[in-house]
Amino acid sequence: MKKVLLLAAAAAMALAGPAVAQDKKQLVIVVKGLDNAFFEAINQGCQKWNGENPDSEYECFYTGPASTSDEAGEAQIVADMLAKPSTAAIAISPSNAPLIAQTIRNANPTIPVMTLDADLAAEDAALRKTYLGTDNYLMGERIGHYVKTAAPDGGLVCTIMGNPAADNIGRRAQGFRDALSGQKGLAALAGEGGWTEAPGCPVFTNDDGVKGVQAMTDILAANPDLKAFGIMGGWPLFMAPQPYRDLFRPLADRIASNDFVIGAADTIGDEVAIAGEGLVTALVGQRPFEMGYLAPSTMISLINGENVPDPVFTGLDECTKDTVDTCIQK
Repeated sequence: MKKVLLLAAAAAMALAGPAVAQDKKQLVIVVKGLDNAFFEAINQGCQKWNGENPDSEYECFYTGPASTSDEAGEAQIVADMLAKPSTAAIAISPSNAPLIAQTIRNANPTIPVMTLDADLAAEDAALRKTYLGTDNYLMGERIGHYVKTAAPDGGLVCTIMGNPAADNIGRRAQGFRDALSGQKGLAALAGEGGWTEAPGCPVFTNDDGVKGVQAMTDILAANPDLKAFGIMGGWPLFMAPQPYRDLFRPLADRIASNDFVIGAADTIGDEVAIAGEGLVTALVGQRPFEMGYLAPSTMISLINGENVPDPVFTGLDECTKDTVDTCIQK
């Protein structure tokens, strides 16, 4: 009988373990898609926070749709998480900013909502408490700075973008155009600062690296006089590194001499190696791990009613062929 009681007690303790974990309040991070190395770096930051705070009443919970192109799927996950009693706060990287804004309005949450990596449109900013992530306008401006410095006389340019309704990518593109043109707020370039956007540009790739490389292949074929690409997200480089290399290796000498210029976002995956190989003029990178690591403590501050700045920027890393050994924040 004593042995039976001991076994029963052990079984009860085993069952209680997961129950205790499940009782933790969740600090939810919803990203655009789980198929993207950038967002996996956010997850790693989230998990580091969990590892450093095992006794917290909160846990960082990372989720998102399987595909970055699944805007409706992300909105449904946001709705589900906002309806979940265990959700104490939520940080969202909106793929489709207007859709996520409407999802938040419909849910009318009482818990803190913040954005991460990508923000809501300015007119919807009151729906969230703060934005944590990259200064996306500055990022695009820095990419434009490198392109303009390399090719001061301008030329034909094509901008590679992600989802049409992604606010962060739109802000980068605006910063890029402003830097090239020397003017503010132009929706397209038609000779300003010497730069003209190629027919069919900008190209929207829905964060698909292979699609991005194919788009650049097509643009180059249709516009042999193209001077530059501005890639507002690093998808072609870190999601399709070999096709990217295959496309631009024949242009390596032109890139080295600034006869052809490529400015690109992000510094993850193979991107820095590609810069070292001389197949991109400059990279302007974000700090996704830091975003994921800082998000839980930021959400706890919001829960506690503390004053949190809006926005909270996580900085940039800038890489060229000559700085690849030192350009990434350690």
